[in-house]
Amino acid sequence: MSAPSSLPSLPRVFRVRAGVELKEFFRQRESVVFTLMFPVILLVVFGAVLDYEIGGGVSFTQYFMAGVIAAGILGASLQNMAIGIATERSDGTLKHLAGTPMPKAAYFIGKVVQVLAVTVATIAILLVVGKVLYGIDLPSGTQWLTFAWVALLGSAACTLLGIAVSSLPKNGRSASAMVTPFALVLQFISGVFFRFDQIPEWMQTVAAVFPLKWMAQGLRSVFLPDALAAQEPAGSWELGRVALVLAAWVVVGLLLCVRTFRWRDRADG
Repeated sequence: MSAPSSLPSLPRVFRVRAGVELKEFFRQRESVVFTLMFPVILLVVFGAVLDYEIGGGVSFTQYFMAGVIAAGILGASLQNMAIGIATERSDGTLKHLAGTPMPKAAYFIGKVVQVLAVTVATIAILLVVGKVLYGIDLPSGTQWLTFAWVALLGSAACTLLGIAVSSLPKNGRSASAMVTPFALVLQFISGVFFRFDQIPEWMQTVAAVFPLKWMAQGLRSVFLPDALAAQEPAGSWELGRVALVLAAWVVVGLLLCVRTFRWRDRADG
């Protein structure tokens, strides 16, 4: 009598699930173009059209670099998770996975790995394009450390928010129509497409509630000279506050995920 086969180890389950998530993402041409290439297209277009100095010998493209990277992180995390998970819930994928022996944690780990991979790829492409086409000055020395923790905290906060927001749409078809306009409005008021000090004060106040504004501000600190910190609302980069706000959104996002996440579509009860 043969011995019963043992279940795969958790690390193996997590690796397999992460591989599945990555393959599914990169097989969807629309997802790759919209999530991975859209920020690159924005950089190329805005860099070519808005070719002027904002002061101190700094070009708008140099300023825009921080914002477009922040927008790329938002797209790879919040938008990607909110729309993708809502679609999987609507087409029954989540219901099916919940009924398998796979640990539910493996699903979320797979999503996190997908977000990290897409985020790193997006940032790398943007840095190369910015340097080659527009001669962007890249971070140096300890600036890379600031770049890393801002990107990591921002990605974590937006990923958790995306998972939570995925429960809001009625179905997968309405997810994009709900999430995309929200993300675009955030980008317009958070200093992505315009200098943040030129945005009306009430819009600055609204933007300060959400993580995108703080991500863009933290990234500006590594792409712009310290002299331009005077253009920020507080007259400095406020990196301590950037860290606190993004960390707070990680906690809030996690709590919202626990409270709102559903494996079944609303129509299933």
